[in-house]
Amino acid sequence: MGLTEPDPTDEVLRALAEPRRRTILRLVAHDEMSAGEIAATFEVSRTAISQHVTVLKNAGLLTERRAGTRRLYRARPEGLAGIRAFLDEMWAGALDTARRLAEAERGLSDDVDAERTG
Repeated sequence: MGLTEPDPTDEVLRALAEPRRRTILRLVAHDEMSAGEIAATFEVSRTAISQHVTVLKNAGLLTERRAGTRRLYRARPEGLAGIRAFLDEMWAGALDTARRLAEAERGLSDDVDAERTG
């Protein structure tokens, strides 16, 4: 990925960094909710919640469906795929490092045992 291209995973991480946005995602994880229903659960302005919803939509974490004059929002689990892949890669790398360290340590102890018995 080039330096000028935005990284979708970075955008998702920035969106999730704000606690209210994570709460919004939890609210709409299983059921659609209107903007008004989402805003009613917070003690901030509806405009502030609208801005949070926009950030989540732009990061690919929410879908919006119009029903008459209402806009209904639902979480997009596939929007987290990039983060899942990132974490899987980091975890696999950490496991590989741990395996190599354990093997190196075992090799050192085998060498010490050989010196003692040799």
